[in-house]
Amino acid sequence: MTLGLINANPVVHAKKERHARTDDPHAVDPLEIYEHVRDIRDPEHPYSLEQLSVLSEDSVTVDEKLGRILITFTPTIQHCSMATVIGLCLREKLKDCFPPHFKVDIKVAPGSHADEESVNKQLNDKERVVAALENPNLRQLVEECLYSSEL
Repeated sequence: MTLGLINANPVVHAKKERHARTDDPHAVDPLEIYEHVRDIRDPEHPYSLEQLSVLSEDSVTVDEKLGRILITFTPTIQHCSMATVIGLCLREKLKDCFPPHFKVDIKVAPGSHADEESVNKQLNDKERVVAALENPNLRQLVEECLYSSEL
């Protein structure tokens, strides 16, 4: 966990009930994607992205015809230095979950981050994502967020 927290007192919400899929098992829907990412741990706090309201069911949109998935997340504060790490976690979690023809876009919610344009550009540039994940410290932080059993 990071020392010197930027947001030392985040608002923590209760986890929501899990939903079982009852429709077409081959369809990719927003709820299915949300179920994959809701438990990712925040890089600064021992809470999930769902508990901190960084993500919600409404954060995910899918256009199956165009093969596009969009995840929009809301950092807990406007100058969150961990926004790119959160985005990398989302991308890593989803990279093997869906057919390769789907394009995944990850963005911070409009107006939710002071450096919104730069963060969005970093998160959706394949070369920047690959380069970031080659950094062993950053890779370790992402893996801790994805595979943490503290939740």
